[in-house]
Amino acid sequence: MSPQARRDDLIGAALDLFGSRAPELVTVDDIVARAEVSRPLFYRYFSSLRELQVQALRTVTDGLIDGLAGLEEGPPETRLRAAVRGLIDVADHYRAGYIALLRSGSVIATSDTDAAIDEVRNRAVALILDALSVTDPSPLLSLTLRCWTAVVEGALLSWLQERTIAREDLDTWLVAQLTAMLAATATHDQSVTFI
Repeated sequence: MSPQARRDDLIGAALDLFGSRAPELVTVDDIVARAEVSRPLFYRYFSSLRELQVQALRTVTDGLIDGLAGLEEGPPETRLRAAVRGLIDVADHYRAGYIALLRSGSVIATSDTDAAIDEVRNRAVALILDALSVTDPSPLLSLTLRCWTAVVEGALLSWLQERTIAREDLDTWLVAQLTAMLAATATHDQSVTFI
């Protein structure tokens, strides 16, 4: 196995384990047992458990950014719904890692993971602005979009933990939430004319 493949295998083992318990409860011994490697081999690729945790969570955020990358052609609502579906798919695929990444008070939260989360949020806002053909958003529009990303994060966390609604209903509802928020913003900001 190549060095990169071995590193990816260790990250995958960690993410698999996050599916059954909180990342802060997963040990090096758990990871090496899942990956079927030795402790010395683990330390050849990662200097500490913390480094692996951050890299595993970075894998989740990279997946989220990649999920946002592919926009369908068509009207803004179609493009936004496709982007939301991409986010839901990635969050579901990396369920435990996503929950760990956004869970308040996680002991593995660092400036690196915070920066990674901000990168996903910024990409989501940029994608929406692109879908709406807005190049110079007003402060109120920017605030609206940032608030909506918080709605998406909270909704995904709840959905991943509870699964109380169908996936198809979740993406429809999230796009409807954005539409409603943009309509409310338009009543206070004359530059918002695309509603």
